[in-house]
Amino acid sequence: MSSPVQNIANRLTFRQLQVFKSVYELSSYSRAGDMLGLSQPAVSNQIRQLEQTIGQPLFEYVGRQLYSTAIAKRLAECTFSVFNEVQRFQNDLAAETGLISGELKLVAVSAAQYIVPYLLRAYSDLNPDVTISLEVVNREKAIDRLEKNRDELTIMGMVPNDKPMLSIPFLGNKLIAVAPKGHPLLQEEEVTLSMFLEQTLLLREVGSGSRLTLELHCQKQRVRFQNKMVLGSNDAIKHAVLAGLGVAVLPRLAIISELKLGSLVELPIKDFPLRRSWCLVSPQGQHPTPTMRSFIDYVQQNISQFEPMFQRMIDQ
Repeated sequence: MSSPVQNIANRLTFRQLQVFKSVYELSSYSRAGDMLGLSQPAVSNQIRQLEQTIGQPLFEYVGRQLYSTAIAKRLAECTFSVFNEVQRFQNDLAAETGLISGELKLVAVSAAQYIVPYLLRAYSDLNPDVTISLEVVNREKAIDRLEKNRDELTIMGMVPNDKPMLSIPFLGNKLIAVAPKGHPLLQEEEVTLSMFLEQTLLLREVGSGSRLTLELHCQKQRVRFQNKMVLGSNDAIKHAVLAGLGVAVLPRLAIISELKLGSLVELPIKDFPLRRSWCLVSPQGQHPTPTMRSFIDYVQQNISQFEPMFQRMIDQ
């Protein structure tokens, strides 16, 4: 007589897990269907069969929002492991032939989304058989995913030094103080950090890399900011500064066009720009797939080219 575990293993299908993974990640039957090329009833049918196999509900609606159950979260951990191993096997097969193919999974913190496409352009030309997936998250979520070994490679600015991670700095990240055109600070002969912080300061959420960089600098200078407004992205902050809501510290590469047009103006504050490095990060001890190895090699071999490339973008 077969055990319950054997019954589940015998009845599970790879397609069911594929559909489940998409629904879990997208929190939507319809979006999962669109991604997989299936109708919504077909997606629902696959999930229903999977629920019957394990004897537990996986998703439930609260109002119109789809939520994952506790057992779905546990199944997701197993499913991610299965798909990651299959992907590694596919990459290993490709490596045996001397070709680099498969999927490269990258995560970037939100402030890095302005630079990553330029990094990927040349890499993609060199490796046309590699499919690249990029997810943009905030720094806190990026660190959480690294700790859980959810991703292959992460691009971030401030790498936590209390975590077992491998980090390759590859590009300078200059954070500059900006104000909108016509702001009263622009009439001052000298702008101090204290004068800047007396304005309404537009900040990212707690835990973001740019905010943490500014907080550490203010601690070092023994000054505090009080009047602040918290916004969820650098784009939101940029537009809030343009609208005259306050001043901000932003990555220079994120606002090149606005600086050239003069709609945003860099403030010449002592000890600015704040300087950090963009880094390519992976969990320590992780065995790199061939696609990971190829991207790491690409970054290391071209570090000397990245800084001039982005400087030309600023100078143009």
